[in-house]
Amino acid sequence: MIRKLHAILMLLFCAGFAANGYTQSYPERPIRLIVPFSPGGTSDLVGRIIAAKLSDELGQTVIVDNRGGAGSTLGVGIAARATPDGYTLLVAHIALAINQTLYSKLPYNAVTDLAPISKLGISPSAVVVNNKLPVNNMKELIALAKKEPGKLNYGSAGIGSAGHLSVALLEDVAGVKFTQVPYKGGGPSVAATIAGEVQLAIPVMASAATHVKAGRLKMLAVTSAKRSQAFPDVPTVQEAGVPGYVYETWFGLFTASGTPKPILAKLNQSTVKALGMNDVRKQFQSQGLDADPSTQAELAKTLREDTATWAKIIKNAGIPIN
Repeated sequence: MIRKLHAILMLLFCAGFAANGYTQSYPERPIRLIVPFSPGGTSDLVGRIIAAKLSDELGQTVIVDNRGGAGSTLGVGIAARATPDGYTLLVAHIALAINQTLYSKLPYNAVTDLAPISKLGISPSAVVVNNKLPVNNMKELIALAKKEPGKLNYGSAGIGSAGHLSVALLEDVAGVKFTQVPYKGGGPSVAATIAGEVQLAIPVMASAATHVKAGRLKMLAVTSAKRSQAFPDVPTVQEAGVPGYVYETWFGLFTASGTPKPILAKLNQSTVKALGMNDVRKQFQSQGLDADPSTQAELAKTLREDTATWAKIIKNAGIPIN
């Protein structure tokens, strides 16, 4: 019996030593970074910027693998089911929280099946209106919307898109009602606002900035918690008279749940270091993003809280669940 116990203890010791050695030597081969969207979008650009820097920091090539489809759930599912060894990473954004309610039969649970590594960046959206609409600030817009419920139309990239949900949140917080007109993308919805087909939209900052600077649209407010570095004179929606409203498209780095803590810590450290580099911050800013490194716990909290928030908004707004 004593010999058996001794043998078991030795096996456990060796297993622990091997695991420790494994995590210390990580990574020993190339790493796959899944981007659950097609090439060319903001998520893809963020993924490629981070992949290049992590390759330098970790001493192994980080290969971007675009797996678009099913509203990003295809690529996320691949990452969630991957071996939890740190060799499959995922760049995701706020849709990770939204899709938990928007899709009724997901092959994963984002909160439990993914391990957060770090936030990557934040992109605010902008409340823009057609130049002929007789409003010049958020208080005037809300007053007009309350006076004529449902009469003001807004453009979006379709049901469940950022442009749809950001307005649904505004309706919920401000107690107003707008009418959605879906288009085939954020760009067309902005063009429709300029043309007067719709009166307003809440597109991502990158889609609105050029038109605002050219005087083709009026920007009433930015949706982030803090003012945008690109438009420091434009107030936030909260500052402009709608307390409690914040809509930010955050981007984060994840891997499969169960990945050893030392590997997660190493990935967090390398990611935070990369996001502090001037060239990375400038590349992010060129895409309308502010670099936003975080701890693992902070990203986990953001995902949990946003999942709960969007479940409420989606149900209150009566948005169809797929």
